[in-house]
Parts: sequence; C-alpha cells; structure tokens
Amino acid sequence: MARAILVIDVQKVYTDPDSPLHCVGNAEAIANINAITSAAEATGDLVVHVRHVHRADGSDAGRMFDFSGESGVLGFVSGTEEVEDDPRLKIPADALTISKQRYSCFVGTGLEQMLRERSIDRIVVTGFMTNFCCEASARHAHDLDFFVDFPVDATGCPDLLDTATQEAIKAGTAATLAAGFARVMTTAEWLAS
Repeated sequence: MARAILVIDVQKVYTDPDSPLHCVGNAEAIANINAITSAAEATGDLVVHVRHVHRADGSDAGRMFDFSGESGVLGFVSGTEEVEDDPRLKIPADALTISKQRYSCFVGTGLEQMLRERSIDRIVVTGFMTNFCCEASARHAHDLDFFVDFPVDATGCPDLLDTATQEAIKAGTAATLAAGFARVMTTAEWLAS
C-alpha cells in the first residue's frame, strides 16, 4: 500500500504564543510530525507539505471568513509572518508542497490527482487544526476512497471554550473519525505499525 503523509498548516499562526489561534502543546505535535516524516522519508513514502494561504484581497477565500453571513477578518494572508512555517518543522527536500484556501487539502489543489498518479491509496493526516483542516481532509480523503490514518497526537488545536478544551476536541474528533472515517492512533502506534 503506497502512502502519503499530509503535513497540514504547521504555520506560525498556530505556534506563536501571541496568536489567537495558538495551540498549547504544539512542540509535542511538531515533534511527532517530524518523527512521522522521518520514518516516511526512510521508507520512501511521499510527504505532502500543505500551507494555508490567501491573497491579500481575499478573492480566493470563499466562505472562510464570512461563513455566518457577515464579513470576518481575513487571515492567512500571503506574505505575513503568520503563514510562515514553524521553524521546528522538518520537511524532506523532496516533499511535494501545495497551498490551499479551504479546510480540506483536496479542494482546489489537485492533490487527489497527484496522489492517484503516484498510486497512493493511504494517507496519514498530521498538523493543525485537529478539528478543522485535519478532520476536513481526513473525511474528504475517506469519501474519495483513500484509507486514512490519523495519529491524533501529531495534530493540535486551540481551546474553543472552557468546556471545549483541546483535549476534549481531540477526543471528540478521534471518536468520530474512528467510528467510520479513519484508523485513529498515536504516533508511537503508527510508527510501530
């Protein structure tokens, strides 16, 4: 089975402590991502480096920032520091790099075709945010008939509310995905498999 590792949005917007989207524990998630990509490099698996970036005029943002029917503040703007990769991220030199403008890595990027051309049938989802881009990509991949691995500790997200903590969000996302979309595991379990 040919695999691709999706490294989704490991960008400063999620790792800068001053960002409203800061993900506590991002160092552990990035270390787990790096362990997975190192293993993938050793076995010849494809690594896909994904970055979320929008034009400054927002013309490629769709409903990302006005999903409620009211305009929101445009984020992930090209050329800003928030869209830069976190410097701790290690991406193999031969990784495939794509940019996206939606939650799912498969919307408008040509990713499905790139994977099909390489006869890839299993993807491994890592990165930020667990319950947005990672979950959306995992569900989309499943619906495109890819097998999906979701090492949940190689993902991260900010708390949404006092009762919707990162721990609770990750547990809920993992339970939903495991019930019908993906094999959910830890990084250690994935590396052992």
